[in-house]
Formats: sequence, C-alpha cells, structure tokens
Amino acid sequence: MPLFDETPVRAILLDIEGTTTPVDFVSTTLFPYASGKLETFLHENYRNSEIRALLEDFRAQQQRDERGGLKPPPWHDGSEQEQVRSSAAYGQWLIARDSKCTPLKTLQGKIWQQGYASGELRGEVYPDVPPAFERWKRQGKTVFIYSSGSVLAQMLLFGSVRAGDLTPYIASFFDTRRHSFCFYRMPEKRLRRREPQECRRCCAAGKTLRARRKARCMRFIVSMIFFRNDGFGCTTSGGARPTLPAICSLPFSAHTCAAPQNEQP
Repeated sequence: MPLFDETPVRAILLDIEGTTTPVDFVSTTLFPYASGKLETFLHENYRNSEIRALLEDFRAQQQRDERGGLKPPPWHDGSEQEQVRSSAAYGQWLIARDSKCTPLKTLQGKIWQQGYASGELRGEVYPDVPPAFERWKRQGKTVFIYSSGSVLAQMLLFGSVRAGDLTPYIASFFDTRRHSFCFYRMPEKRLRRREPQECRRCCAAGKTLRARRKARCMRFIVSMIFFRNDGFGCTTSGGARPTLPAICSLPFSAHTCAAPQNEQP
C-alpha cells in the first residue's frame, strides 16, 4: 500500500550523480576525460572570447582560493602559453577536488561536448531510468533535472545513452550558473506558487538533502525526498535516510519513506 496518495504529485526533481547515473561514471570517466583534455582544449580555443572570459573567472577564483588558504597551483601571468598552463593546472586541481566552480563546470561541458560528438563518450544511466521516464510520461508527471554540472553537460549525458535520447522526457534542466537556478524550456507560470489545493507537488530524488532544498528554491511544494541505496553514505546525523532501491519505484512504493521531519530548509 502506498505511503500516501500519489495523485497530487505532478513533478519529479532528480539529481544526476548517484540518482540517475552511477557515481563512478562521473568520477572515473567524465572527470578524468575533462582533466586530460583541458590543456589542449584551452590551447585550441584560447582566442575564443567566451573561453577568455572563463579564464578570467578562473583567475579570480584562484586568487580567492589563495586568500582562503587552499593552496591552489600558482598562476603565471605572461605569455599565452604560461596562461594556458596555469589555467590547465588550476582546472585539474579543481577537478581533483570535485569543485562546483561554475566556470569549471562550463569548461567541462564544452570538453565533454567534443567527446560525445567524437564517440569517445556516451551517457550512462541506471537500467531502471528509461522505463521510469516512460512511465512518468504516461502518468502526466513532469521530470526536471538539477545538477552542479552545466545544462549543456546534462543534456549531452541524457541525449547519448544506449537506450536512446532521453531528453524529450525531461521538461527542464537546472544548473548552478550564477549560484542560482537557471531554467530552460519551462514557462514562468510553472514557477509561481499556487493556492494550496492547486499546488504543484514535487517529489525530489537525490543523493544528498540538497535535492529537497533545490526543489523548495524552485517554489515546488515538496512531498517526499528519496535517496538511491547505492552504498554512498545513506545516513545523516538525523538518522537513516529514506533510500530508493530503484528509481522506477517512484512514486511511491513500500520501499520508500518520508524525509526526516527535522530537516532544515
């Protein structure tokens, strides 16, 4: 028997890493690929105005990290080659730290775009994700993706999985650009808060409690939050997290449970 009436749930907000996609695909495939290609990419695109702007953001972030005592690689302002080497070394340092730095995420997305286009990369999702997307579409539920990776990177991943292009199942993609939420292909009216009886309810699924907060920031009324039980830290200081043995069990099977009541927004 379901834990509560699923009828009001109209939207499902999903994280990527550890929710739709195995953590090790990101850490052992995507990150090393970007790190290995970074310096070459910067050399080839150094005179591109967008890339130059990203490198300026890199330089500013590197200075902030130095002031913060994080000891990033030194930066050498000088020739084009010195700037590229400094940028690449700093970028690789950020990647190794799994930094959420926005210019890094933008650069990674552009590098991965080349990898997907060449066939060196292909998106990966858990086997239960495509049938879940199909079922939710039939039920009229709307799927959203939020990730620290750029919107470009998200779309590339879901657009290149073995099961086929999954992007038509996803209404909107959100990233951390400007440390806020960016929305794509979604009418503004969907973000407006409704009267209680008309509220758009959202089920958030992610590997951290941030998923619930993300949904709240998007003005969704969050019904429940779930975590895929993949062995990556399924407890918090507040006790056991509600775990999700398979994403296709959303919504809502007897294997899921409500988020802790004492969670702070």
